[in-house]
Amino acid sequence: MTKPTRPLVALLSGAGISTDSGIPDYRGPNGLWRKDPEAEKLVTYEYYMGDPEIRRRSWQLRRSNGALRAEPNAAHRAVAGLERSGVPVRVITQNVDGLHQLAGMPARKVLELHGSARSVVCTRCGARGPMGDALARVEAGEEDPPCRECGGILKSATVMFGERLDPVVLGEAMGISKACQVFFAVGSSLQVQPAAGLAGVAADHGARLVVVNAEPTPYDDLADEVVREPIGTALPRLLGELAAAAR
Repeated sequence: MTKPTRPLVALLSGAGISTDSGIPDYRGPNGLWRKDPEAEKLVTYEYYMGDPEIRRRSWQLRRSNGALRAEPNAAHRAVAGLERSGVPVRVITQNVDGLHQLAGMPARKVLELHGSARSVVCTRCGARGPMGDALARVEAGEEDPPCRECGGILKSATVMFGERLDPVVLGEAMGISKACQVFFAVGSSLQVQPAAGLAGVAADHGARLVVVNAEPTPYDDLADEVVREPIGTALPRLLGELAAAAR
């Protein structure tokens, strides 16, 4: 008797999956953009490139926000555990914190739509390096550390407002969304396109769509299941059930 084929599981994760790790979300009731609308300028490419004061404030925010010290939580570990169980899993994340990889997901199975806050990139020559090294320079007194290769402006290797997503990464995410049998949208407001549209693409191609989010999303009506429970308890339960069914 042949074993049933295990479903390809795609998981789109947004800021809500990392709040239990101490990283605030952006658009929730206590989100960063609601508390301080001016903070959005710090991650807007035009402002960042054109205003040295914005860059100085951005470096201070990176120093103080603690994202690089954050640890994976139960939800991240549950996703990595599902992958280790033998179920094919691909993570498409809107987050830049790298916590899926720290929890044990192989980096090649994680698509970072918005880049990574764990690296810096030069806006002139494209040289990359660890964020920790750049922050050490800020700690040592460089308020706006330039690229050591060419003297250009350094920024976090994240996609700022006003920048395009990497078309290769987006194309891979689209392919996974079309091919998967189950699509989880976890901790995402599903308001930011084109990432949010991946949920609709998956549903249109026959995937079972499960939305796990504290607040309503524009895709709830398309979903086969909508879960409003806390992500840290809901996702381990849901993925545990999926792993058991796939055995």
